[in-house]
Amino acid sequence: MSVRRFVGANSRDVMRQVREALGDDALIVANRRTETGVEILAMADDAALDTAPAVPAQAPAPAPAAPSAPPAFEELSAQLLREMQDMRALLARPSQGDASVTPDFTVKTLLARAGFGAELCEEIGCALPATLAALHPRDDQVLTWLHRQLEARLSVLDGEDAFFDRPGIVALVGPTGVGKTTTTAKLAARFVMRHGTEPVALVTTDSFRIGAHEQLRIYARLLDAPMYALDAEQPVNELLDRLHDKRWVIVDTVGMSQRDQRVITQIDQLQGGDSNVRLVLVLNAASQPETLEEVVLRYRQAARAAGATLDDCIITKQDEAGRLAPLLDIVMRHGLRVLFGSHGQQVPEDMAPADRRALVEQALRTQADDARTWPGTTLAPRWSREMLGQGRRLSLLLGRLRERVEGFALLETAWDIAALPAVLHDQRLDEIVARADDQEVLGIHWAPRRNARGVEWSMPDLALDADGNPCALTLLQHRQSAGWQPRIAAQARAAVHLLPTLVDGPTQDWLEAERLTWVSQVSGSQRVYWQGERYALAALFAESRPSHHVGVRFRGQALQLWSVHAEVADGDGRRHLAWYGEIRDPESAKRVAKRYWLTPARLGIEVESLLTTQLQGEASVALAKRAWQVLKEADGGETSPQVRLAMAAGAAAVATHLDGAEDDTARALREDVMRLGRARTRRDTALLDAVMHLLMTRDAIRQLGSVSREAFA
Repeated sequence: MSVRRFVGANSRDVMRQVREALGDDALIVANRRTETGVEILAMADDAALDTAPAVPAQAPAPAPAAPSAPPAFEELSAQLLREMQDMRALLARPSQGDASVTPDFTVKTLLARAGFGAELCEEIGCALPATLAALHPRDDQVLTWLHRQLEARLSVLDGEDAFFDRPGIVALVGPTGVGKTTTTAKLAARFVMRHGTEPVALVTTDSFRIGAHEQLRIYARLLDAPMYALDAEQPVNELLDRLHDKRWVIVDTVGMSQRDQRVITQIDQLQGGDSNVRLVLVLNAASQPETLEEVVLRYRQAARAAGATLDDCIITKQDEAGRLAPLLDIVMRHGLRVLFGSHGQQVPEDMAPADRRALVEQALRTQADDARTWPGTTLAPRWSREMLGQGRRLSLLLGRLRERVEGFALLETAWDIAALPAVLHDQRLDEIVARADDQEVLGIHWAPRRNARGVEWSMPDLALDADGNPCALTLLQHRQSAGWQPRIAAQARAAVHLLPTLVDGPTQDWLEAERLTWVSQVSGSQRVYWQGERYALAALFAESRPSHHVGVRFRGQALQLWSVHAEVADGDGRRHLAWYGEIRDPESAKRVAKRYWLTPARLGIEVESLLTTQLQGEASVALAKRAWQVLKEADGGETSPQVRLAMAAGAAAVATHLDGAEDDTARALREDVMRLGRARTRRDTALLDAVMHLLMTRDAIRQLGSVSREAFA
């Protein structure tokens, strides 16, 4: 009858404890987050019924009962009253770092308390999937989704090798006092640790601050590296002859206010030489967000005025920042890449390559008591801000699709061909097809060797990734060898083959000799031997009732595959498992379609998962037809049919991939992609429309040249 307290690391853990102790019908009385996890007060359902009568308001205190006597009802009521009072006190006690949680506490509130700007709070808050909207913002599932959203928007250095192994001149720019000189020393020290002292040189342009030269000279002496001074009016080109034997040069520039007009002159001076100077903006994490916003905007404007680009930054003074979220907000919205983070004065220990996950965790860890947000918008015109917001969302989706769908970058390259002169289309497609091996392929979903119904082309074959999901770059049939064995042998990297028909006996023997996994879809008239008698599969399974079922995405719907199987043999004695499957609507139990398969007996019933994979891939044919028609109307017939087919089938493969995958990452990406399309009954069609819209928008931006290709790389 007593209310019991359970503590766990997360909600799943503590609910498991409740079920084990009190059963599935336990009543959750209260819950809250603690420093160590989640705390729940619960009681058994029957205990709640036993104590249902209310305690009288003026009930006298019960007399003490004898030790051996059972407790009187009044005593039990008083005990329950005390427990309820304890619970009330517990609920009134604020949870750690969340003193004002109210029913209005949302994901937007959580982001605002961390310090993210209003624009980003709105953008992410509006993208929250409906399946998570009903959960508390601090629920593990919501936080996982939120981390993924923020991490996807944050660009960081892929690795130190990508920075230090690229020879050239690096110039650190930024306002006074942000830590450029110390950062210069840290970077130089990390380079020396990798490549030694001989290939590096330090340069300073700071002739204004007293002792600035001396500070960098001390670091240079400790590193045993030469140091040079560049006067304010001296172009960097005059130093190049003296630095010709240096592989890596780092320039510590004079600090200037973002409002100082000489910023343009300074950057122009750095770009005046024959060598390309890579600009890196140094940002003080402890600065006010409005100041950081202006610094980023003005320095990037100055770089553009000098004909340069400024896309990289280094975060300094992380240990001094009250909140990191405002800085990350600015970095995300402006599309800057974070190279390193600095959190102290020690050289080079207190600096490390930017860690996307660690930065987001640090940003969300600090929560203010209120949700007042700073505007979080650029100082650019409103129309530019709106376009930037849309551009960020599209670029973010493209980046996530590249990470999720194997070969998506190759599909983008295929789409680029359509903008070239028609005479080059097939030649360039040959070059892309030759790179198809860049896809990590586990299997092939082979299409029938005939034209798809209603069109004059054959459906390309789908390459499958390690999870059985379609890759983006499909295999065009007319570019393959004749005959099943040569065709399959050419895909040596694929261990699994989903075949649209039963291949001949010698090819089956070869597949078995190669120990390859295969599944053949067959018709109900296919003849087999069962218990010494010859049957058509339709007759063999005529009296069978499928008893086992699994979920399957079929024709854009969530259906079930009910199956039954039997061990059979062919006329030459090869042993197979014969399968009969019915695809049914789980609500009405109505049969939507039926299928027959043959699989090698040695594979056993575990091969059933491949049957669902093959069924899910069937949707790509109808989707490819739809995409083909859209592209044909849009290009006016100017695009090579081969290129158009690669584009259409690739978009269909991506939509099929997103429709069929059910892991958390895929579900989140699917919901975000579908926001681009129109609401439809069939999810796969909506996904195709959204993918087509995304690729067409990307192509339009690329052709206009208003956004560099790097923005989408």
